[in-house]
Amino acid sequence: MRSAALPDAQRPTILVVEDEAPLLTLLRYNLEKQGFRVEEAADGPEALIRVAESRPDLMLLDWMLPAMSGLEVCRQLRRRPETRDLPIIMVTARTEEADAVRALDTGADDHIGKPFTMDALLARIRAVMRRSGAPAARGTLAWQDIVMDQDAHRVTRAGRTLHLGPTEYRLLEFFLQHPGRVFSREQLLDAVWGRDIHVELRTVDVHIRRLRKAINGESDADVIRTVRSAGYALDTDG
Repeated sequence: MRSAALPDAQRPTILVVEDEAPLLTLLRYNLEKQGFRVEEAADGPEALIRVAESRPDLMLLDWMLPAMSGLEVCRQLRRRPETRDLPIIMVTARTEEADAVRALDTGADDHIGKPFTMDALLARIRAVMRRSGAPAARGTLAWQDIVMDQDAHRVTRAGRTLHLGPTEYRLLEFFLQHPGRVFSREQLLDAVWGRDIHVELRTVDVHIRRLRKAINGESDADVIRTVRSAGYALDTDG
């Protein structure tokens, strides 16, 4: 369960430019659930007006839009000094490599093809925000008796404070965002250490052991489940 800790005005804003109402509704629901504030635009001209009125922290921009294509919206924003560095992720049903290159050459920071999973989209949003220095969504993550206050960088279990190292904190944060899901060591390396960092797979096992030691007291259930030949999950066997 996730609940936003920041007032609405302080939450990072994503402008979603999308003319498909069902997809727009789905995106709004999932992004707000992750702690973002969502603004909407149904076409290119409306998107440009919205940005001029109030610059978002990131734009999720559909390629195929009525009145003006996403590519043209991106071009116009990149020509303006005040939006030259606005983080933009292009969303497209076009799957050719040349189209992806074209989106990036036009000025998009990243692109994602339809259909996509929300996990994949959220990972791209966070990566682009990290690179751009835009504020990340913060809030409270909770599962069973474990609570993580991301603003205070504080973790408790059953009311007692847990002391975690930086890597163990990021591991737990990732698990709390996806409780019950099994992740391989490779997936955990990509999510917690980053794809550009070379780390041995056994390093994951070392930090999982440290995380277990930090969060599991003598009378607590072990909430990090090892799945043979698959990986790890925030889960219990019971």
